[in-house]
Amino acid sequence: MDKGQNTGGLMSSAGLVRYFDSEDTNAIKIDPKTVVASGIMLGVLVQLLTFVS
Repeated sequence: MDKGQNTGGLMSSAGLVRYFDSEDTNAIKIDPKTVVASGIMLGVLVQLLTFVS
């Protein structure tokens, strides 16, 4: 094997995979539908305030 080759491609991302796979039991859990609905409501509110002013 050539010393100039980079063979650590998968090993370098293994820590990130392990980090994102772990779940924190103290974390706030929000339903994705709630996040989307909040974004839509915020957008509508901004549009209404822009229209009024």
